[in-house]
Formats: sequence, C-alpha cells, structure tokens
Amino acid sequence: MKMLVLLLSVLIPAVPAWGEQTVTVGSKRFTESYILGEIVRQVAEGAGEAKVVYKPGLGNTGIVFAALTSGGIDLYPEYTGTIDREILKNSAPSDIATLNRQLAGLGIGVAVPLGFNNTYALAMREEQAQSLGIRTLSDLARHRSLRLGMSQEFLGRTDGWRGLKQAYALPFATPRGIDHGLSYEAVAQGQVDVIDIYTTDAKIARYKLRVLADDRKFFPAYDAVLLYRLDLPRRAPKTWVALQKLAGKIPEQRMIEMNADAELHGKGFAMAAADFLENAEPGQARGKEGFLSLLFGPDFWRLTQEHLVLVFVSLAAGVAVGVPLGIWAARTPSARQPILSLVGVIQTIPALALFAFLIPLFRQIGVLPALVALFLYALLPIVRNAYTGLSDIAPSLRESALALGLPSGARLRLIELPLASRAILAGIKTSAVINVGTATIAAFIGAGGFGERIAAGLALNDNAMLLAGAIPAAVLALLVQGGFEALDVWLIPKGLRAEKGDMR
Repeated sequence: MKMLVLLLSVLIPAVPAWGEQTVTVGSKRFTESYILGEIVRQVAEGAGEAKVVYKPGLGNTGIVFAALTSGGIDLYPEYTGTIDREILKNSAPSDIATLNRQLAGLGIGVAVPLGFNNTYALAMREEQAQSLGIRTLSDLARHRSLRLGMSQEFLGRTDGWRGLKQAYALPFATPRGIDHGLSYEAVAQGQVDVIDIYTTDAKIARYKLRVLADDRKFFPAYDAVLLYRLDLPRRAPKTWVALQKLAGKIPEQRMIEMNADAELHGKGFAMAAADFLENAEPGQARGKEGFLSLLFGPDFWRLTQEHLVLVFVSLAAGVAVGVPLGIWAARTPSARQPILSLVGVIQTIPALALFAFLIPLFRQIGVLPALVALFLYALLPIVRNAYTGLSDIAPSLRESALALGLPSGARLRLIELPLASRAILAGIKTSAVINVGTATIAAFIGAGGFGERIAAGLALNDNAMLLAGAIPAAVLALLVQGGFEALDVWLIPKGLRAEKGDMR
C-alpha cells in the first residue's frame, strides 16, 4: 500500500488538469539536440497555450522516432538527411515536400527549417593529417594503419559507416565504437586517429582538427528541421504558430556558438537556449559552479523521487511474481528448468535494447516501459534465491512438518518460507541494488531519475555532471543495502539469524 501511495504521489502531479492540452518535446542525446530541444520547449511555453513536457536525451534516432510515432512525444529536432536516409531509407536525396508525402501515412510531418546544415564528416588531428597528406575521405584508403573511432549510431546507420565504407572502398575493419561526447578527447589524446563529427561541433576548432572533404559527395544535406505529429497544429495552434517563427532563425555560426556555450563555456542547455532567444551575446562563460551546488541543484529532489519510484515499484512487482515462481520451481521439478532458464535469458538482454523494444510495444516512452524492463531484470535473483532457499531445506525438517500432519499450504507458510527467508531476502536485496544502477539507463527513454545527469554529462564530457548523477545513485544503492540489512534483523527469525554468528 505504501508503494502504491508513493507511485501515485509521483504520477498524479504529472497528469495534466482536465481539459488541459499537453505538448511533449523530445531530443536526442548530444549537445546540439539538447539545446534545440530547449529552444523548442521555451518557445512552446512562451506561447502560453499548453502544458509543455520536455523529454531530453532520449537516445538515438530509432528510439526518438519510435517515441514520436507512438505518441510518446509530439515533436523533436531532426535533420533532413537523417529522415531521408536513416528513417525512410531513401537512396536518392529528397526535398521536404517528398519527405512529407512519405511520412504522412505515419501521421508525421517535417516543418520549420531552422536555418543551418549540420552534416556528418570525418576528422583527424591537423598535424597528423598534414604529415600524411590526407585532405579528403578518398585519401584515407591509402593509410590502412589508421585507427578509426566512430560513434555507435554512426556505425549502424546506412548513411554512416556502412555506406561510407562502400562508397569510398575503405579498407578498414569495423571501427572502434566510442561515445560522441568522448570522441574529441580520444582523438586529441591519440587513442584514435579518425572520428566522425557533426560539422557544427564546437570542439573542431578547439582541438585543431582537419575536417576531411567528402570528395564523392556521399553525405546528403542535414538541414535542421522539426519532426512533428500532424495533429499538433490542430491541438495547439498558438504553440505551432510560435514554433513556426523559428524558421530560418538559427544560422550555422550561431549554432556553433551555442554548442560552444554548452561544451566550452560551461553554460547549461537551458541557459544557452534562453540566451539565443533573448539575443544575448554568445561566448560568455558562467561563473564556476561548485560541485555541491550542482549535486544538490533544483532538480535533485525530482530526480530522487523519480529514481525511487523506478526502483521500488519494479522491485515490488518483481517480488510479487518472482517469489511464487521460485516456489513453483522448487515444488515442481518439470517447471524448474523452464522457469530458471527464462529468467536467466531475460537477464542477458542489454538494458537499452530492452527499453527500445518496449517503446513500440507499449506505444509510449517514459515510466511504464522502464518499470516493465526493471521488473524483468529484478526476477532472476529473486526467483533463483527463492528456489535455492526452499530446495536447501534439510529433508529431516520437511519430514518433521509432515509428521505434524500439516497440509501443504501450512507447511509452506509456517515452516518452509521462514526457513528460506534469509535466502529470499538476500535475492530481493540483490535485485534492489542492481535496479538502482540499471534505473539510470531509463533516462534514455524519458523515465527520469539520476540517469538524466549522467546522459547530459556524457554528451558534454562533463565529469562533474556525470558524478552529480552517479554519486546519488551509488549512495542510494548503499542506503538500499543498509535498509535491507536492517530489514533482515526485523524479518528473519532469531534462530536463523543466530546461524550467521556464534551459536552460543
């Protein structure tokens, strides 16, 4: 009951008032998308027509587009080349009118060209490129010893590594996968020689990189636009009119300056967006913010509440299902292997892949698919420990219960479960601690929690921001473990607890 009250206390405030229109904005997990998402959010809020919900850092194109088509978000900043090549799989360049015709069947549209092109490119250190005589992508084929490090999304895209390798007959094996937010430091430190970049990245000049010319014109234009649900202009007409005023308002150099504000000058995404909308001068660094101020920032209690709900609601569901499954496995030999194998296989599925799979299944992003995924991950320790605890009960104790004439249900409740309680509680504790860590990944599908800070820290390569998300999660894991240790004293029969220490 307490868990239900906690869940409702979080979810009810998030539900809009009766009749209130809601506009949900999303963004991907890199600096520019965060900033553009903030610009869209602030403009939409300024229209004063609807409640605006912002889901930042939702991950790669597949996840964000799935959220859009399912109605989990209403719009997000995207690029024409990505829509053309990655989403629609077109082999030839298409204009916006063609893209809109192809997307109409999905209830999606393209509008509001923002005014700049941010294409993919490859880059390397200027001094190395000069010494090797590399100026174009074609030149790379002559230098097989170069070490390539590419972002994970670029490696998997048709307009990324696969198509590029074929178009230029590049002799390299699959490059090393590296997060885009970390790639610049990796190439600057000589850990890799060539990385993929966005041409509006602020760090190109800072790290003195040479952008290699796309001499065979492989990459299409990536004009920044808004990808939106076709019903949005009807549902929120004033908001849509306000958003249309962004058309052509962001030249390429201004976008580079905004990226620099966030990555080099320490401005938050929201502040960089606000400065742009207020026509403030770019390039002004913020005052150095103390780590404690960052750690206990305005979002601390919101993130804490969201993280607690993710962990404990999924854990409660895991206990409600996992303990009976463990009992079934212990009491029914024919069911044992299928049950243990199933929960074991679930545990091997990568978390982000499971989150991405659940989005189209539930046709939404956020808390629900995250809770389902965390519930599934919670099962293995609970089921296995319940099974092990019941299976390890000494045969003599079982025979004593039978001799007393107790029926099966009474033996389970009065004898077997108390004897197995230490193992069962240990499994629940393990699941809880694991879920605290796994719940940070839920931020990539808009479920909130401390993972929001970790995702933003990765995008900016900001160690302070990373720690501001990782430390509370680690502390929460320690508190959860300590809480279960105290619960052990309260729940476990004294005789069983005595077995841990000296039986005097």
